[in-house]
Amino acid sequence: MLNFCYMEQYGKILLIAMPAFLFLVLFEKWYGWLRKKDTVRNLDMISSLSSGVTNVTKDVLGLSLAIITYPWLVDHLALTHVQSSILLYIIAFFALDFAGYWVHRIQHITNFFWNGHIVHHSSEEFNLACALRQSISSIVKIFIVFLLPAALFGVPGEVIAVVAPLHLFAQFWYHTQHINKMGFLEKIIVTPSHHRVHHAINPEYIDKNYGQIFIFWDKLFGSYQEELPDVTPVYGITRPVRTWNPIKINFQHVWLLMKDAWRTKSWKDKVRLWIMPTGWRPEDVKAKYPIYKIDDVYDFEKYDSKASLALHIWSWIQMIVMLLFISYLFGNIALINNLDKGYIYLYGGFAFLSIYAYTELMDRNRYALAWEMARAALGVWIIYSQGDWFGASTLIPNAHYIIAGYFMASLVVTAWFVVKHYREDHQVFAMTA
Repeated sequence: MLNFCYMEQYGKILLIAMPAFLFLVLFEKWYGWLRKKDTVRNLDMISSLSSGVTNVTKDVLGLSLAIITYPWLVDHLALTHVQSSILLYIIAFFALDFAGYWVHRIQHITNFFWNGHIVHHSSEEFNLACALRQSISSIVKIFIVFLLPAALFGVPGEVIAVVAPLHLFAQFWYHTQHINKMGFLEKIIVTPSHHRVHHAINPEYIDKNYGQIFIFWDKLFGSYQEELPDVTPVYGITRPVRTWNPIKINFQHVWLLMKDAWRTKSWKDKVRLWIMPTGWRPEDVKAKYPIYKIDDVYDFEKYDSKASLALHIWSWIQMIVMLLFISYLFGNIALINNLDKGYIYLYGGFAFLSIYAYTELMDRNRYALAWEMARAALGVWIIYSQGDWFGASTLIPNAHYIIAGYFMASLVVTAWFVVKHYREDHQVFAMTA
């Protein structure tokens, strides 16, 4: 678990980063519209932003464990200790990128570890928003060993903690279709062209270009592929997730593995399917329980739930309100923690429940109403038990009344949409019967 000081520091960083990322995502949408090359679909964008919120919430709350910690590696394996200088940070950056390459590669080629990365590739578009699709399912971190080069140089954990967010944020910009090849930089750093290849499911491109900042790792270890002028990248995954709900996406693949392990009659397959190449399934299960897979990447229908203008607008309202809730959490971790040590985790649970509820509505799932009722009940219970909303009324008078009113309004609107969608879907069924 992360210590409290780091949680508070990372929360403050995100208060700056989140508005910047949101502005750039919306700017790309506007730029694409202006250039008549819009690469951003509205509900897909909201799903991506929501996924980003779940990921940073998990990170700020420190919801992960390491089998081997980085400080342990430094304490036991350091051969030298580089003095605090710019060189120390350069070593840390290169070490993180080297580790990132190998973790990324393993995630792509191994059935179990693919679950921790599938959400990043789940969008059938390629844009800045999809960069925010990051995992919440990688709770146990077992790849700290790939930071061995940094540990050998004695790079302190505090330096890694500073460099790691910068290294992650530096991977945002190249998720775009609006920047073409970049000359000599193509030989050194990961560019949009390289990463378009990585996100593509074309046979020529799949499982290539794992680099995060530097492309020379791919060239060195044989995983490099140039973007070809006559092969337009097609994005997504070969087993489409068919949902806007980022929490479902995060656990969809591991749920399939669990079902396959239970269903197969072969004890050998029950064990080995977890470490087999990504996509492998036992033959008996594959025959009896087939699942849809894209065979022709140039002939398939992208997921696009039918949505009215009203649902688009309402989904954006929910997204913006969610960002306000999360911003309050990140900006007031100390205040919330002082009220009760468990409150920040309760707040995190509320955030996850909120995202689950409104993305289910985006999917036109009638159970969205049940999830929204659960969210409203939790929110009202929090206000009732605390007499406030995590201390918000000390900053904004009567904030808890405003928030309670929002919960009730959100529940009513969600119910209206669920009834509306039910009638629409049954009307279409009656017309086609």
